[in-house]
Amino acid sequence: MTGADDGTGPPRDPAQAPARTPGRDPADGPAAESESGAGAASVSTHVLDTAAGRPAAGVPVTLSARPGPDAPWTRHARSRTDADGRCSGLPALPPGTAQARLEFAVGPYQARAGGGFFPEVAVAFATEPGEHYHVPLLLSPFGYSVYRGS
Repeated sequence: MTGADDGTGPPRDPAQAPARTPGRDPADGPAAESESGAGAASVSTHVLDTAAGRPAAGVPVTLSARPGPDAPWTRHARSRTDADGRCSGLPALPPGTAQARLEFAVGPYQARAGGGFFPEVAVAFATEPGEHYHVPLLLSPFGYSVYRGS
């Protein structure tokens, strides 16, 4: 802290404060910037096994992006859910991304958990620059649900 915030100097001018992206902690470092200057969209996810009542660890996840509905998908990143069912460190989407897709390879996880009907789950969604998209997957042997979380 500086200035009036910590009592050691003159009051700080609020106009000089760094801009804060909604939903981001400034301690995480600067947001990725797109060519237009708006922050790049970011994506996070986690997988919860609703039948077992616990996170689904070890599920491979692929994040893809495309600039519009008629463009081909381009693989952007791969990850795997951790012990808490979360994928950490997915990179910000490329500038110009209009749609993103998360693909969850749930077949091996479900085989370890006693079997399931869906070998994979794919969800595509529209994106806007500067927005964060948290897209959890709730998984059970014969059904699943996804939603935009916070």
